[in-house]
Order: sequence, then C-alpha cells, then structure tokens
Amino acid sequence: PIRFSTFFFLPPYRSLSHTFSCRHAVYLALHMQSLVESPASASDSYLTRPQVRAYLDEISRTYDLDRNTLAGQFSRLYPQQKILDAIAKPAERTLTWREYRPIFLKQARIDQGREFLDQYQPLLDRAEQRYGVPASIITAIIGVETFYGRITGSFGVLESLATLAFDYPPRSTFFTQELTEFLRLSEAEGWPASAVTGSYAGAMGIPQFISSSYRQYAVDFDGDGKRDLSGSIADAIGSVAHYLSVHGWVADAPIAERWEHAGQIPASVKALVRDSLKPSVSGDTIKALGFSSEQLATGTDDARLLSVMSLAGEQGDELWVGYRNFYVITRYNHSRLYAMAVMQLAESFKQSL
Repeated sequence: PIRFSTFFFLPPYRSLSHTFSCRHAVYLALHMQSLVESPASASDSYLTRPQVRAYLDEISRTYDLDRNTLAGQFSRLYPQQKILDAIAKPAERTLTWREYRPIFLKQARIDQGREFLDQYQPLLDRAEQRYGVPASIITAIIGVETFYGRITGSFGVLESLATLAFDYPPRSTFFTQELTEFLRLSEAEGWPASAVTGSYAGAMGIPQFISSSYRQYAVDFDGDGKRDLSGSIADAIGSVAHYLSVHGWVADAPIAERWEHAGQIPASVKALVRDSLKPSVSGDTIKALGFSSEQLATGTDDARLLSVMSLAGEQGDELWVGYRNFYVITRYNHSRLYAMAVMQLAESFKQSL
C-alpha cells in the first residue's frame, strides 16, 4: 500500500503486524473501560487523565522511554475535534467508484506521474530490479498518497494519534498501538515527536507510512545511513517497493481485469462477490461462469485464487476480477477503490506517452 498519507483519507485502514505484551493488553482493556466511565473535558490536556498517565507509565517501563519527556509532551496535547470529524468520513467508505475515480485520474496527476517516472527512472528501475514491483505501480502509489510528495499532511502526528487513541473508541486499540510505535520510532530516529506532521490518521512522509510500517518496512535506499521518508525520494521509492514485496507482490503478474457482461450481471456471478478483500474464488469457478482471459489461462501462482468485485461506475455496475497483486495493493490501504485507483493511474502513464 510511510503513508506518513494523502491518504489524506486512507491510513485508517492499514494493517498492523505488531503484537503487544499481555500486560499492555490488560492496560488497553482498562483504558477502554475508562473512556466510558470518565470522559474528560476537551479543554484539559491529556496528562490530566488517569488512563493516559497509566499508559505513559506502562510504555516508559516496557520500552525504556523517558517518563518526564513523555509527561512534558502529553501536557501540551489536547483532543482535536477536527481529527475525529475527519476519521468519521473517510473517502474509501463514503464514495462510490464513480465518485472516487476522478479524484486520482485527473490529467494533472497523470502528467506529473509521467514526469516523476522520467525524473527518477534510475531509482525506480533499481527498485523494480530489487523488489520486482513495477516502476509505474511505485509511482502511482506515491501519486495517490501525496501527489508525488507535494501533499504530505499538516496535522501533528503525536496530537492525531493521541486523539484517536484516547477519544475514538471504535479504533482505540489500533491507534494506541500506533501511538506507541510512533513514540518508539521518534526515540530511535532522534525526531522531536511534537514537530512531526502527517495525515489526520498519523501517516507520514512521501509514501504516507504509519509508524508501525515505517519501523518495519522503510529502507535506506540512497545509502546515507538513515531512513528518511519525508526528505528522500530514493528512500520513499525503495520503501514502497519493499512494502509491496514483503506483502507478496508477484513480479510480471496481472493485477485485475474487467469482466465484461452484456446486460445485467447474472445472479450466479454476483454471488461470487465478497465483502472480504482476500481472494477466495478459484479460477475454474469463474471460467465455468464465462470469464475467459489469457492471463488467467497462463495458470500463474497468483491466479489460483481470485476476488470478484462489483463497483458502481460511471456507466453502471462494473464487474472486475482481482488477482493476487490486487490484494497486495490493498495491504497498503485496505480498500478496493484505492487499489483500483492505483492500478488505473499506473496504466494511464503508459497511455499518456
């Protein structure tokens, strides 16, 4: 899928491949209870809340973080209603494909993507050779996320994550984990935590990585001894490719194909559409229902299980078949709309030549 984000709307749906101690899990359960039992005033700093002080005690012991420094940071943090408002209506969950697609397939984004490909071709080629991810896909993800590094977010990441951890119960566990990851990352990288900016959901830099992804998947691709996803295009390119590679990208394999139907989509085909993003339909099943494709016929490993999707397009419902690489893009952002926008933007670079 670093979104340090444009996605702007995307980050809330990223995966977290990181586990906590049992002690921390117990704390999280108590924390959730405290949100219900003792809501705090928005005019009070987070340090006034008992559950926040307990959280700071826990992470300072567990990860050897300075308790006084943490207290100073949280004494200047307050709940931010604008962040809670933003996460309540992410584009991926409120827009149809007909509404979502034009946001990312505008000619300006296509043209600037072509320029990005030309300008950074040696870096993109090196990333493609090392990780097997096409330069066009790397570029499209950066284009969707931050308009090629131009829009990386102006929210304070620490403030955003604290607000979502302590004042957004539906995803409190996830954002408490990300808050911890961010504090650990800031300590390890020597960042002043209160000065780092990103998306409302805590995604940072040119590729909009969240903190757990930054710690696990960011790479030093320019060889300067540090991983800098805000200031180094090389590190951003290498990190996007590394992320997709680790999550199972199959080199030289398809991403998704349109399943054309004359008239209405048959009920037998609609029955294959799942809410889950994970591929679960066999190639034999969709071939028996009339889907024919040279790519499917090749029998590559990625084509053994597929997903069938129905998207509300400009001319009505569009039926698509997603291969393994489509699913891999949704690991970057857990949305079919996002993955489809990335794929079609990547394809548009070739068409614009």
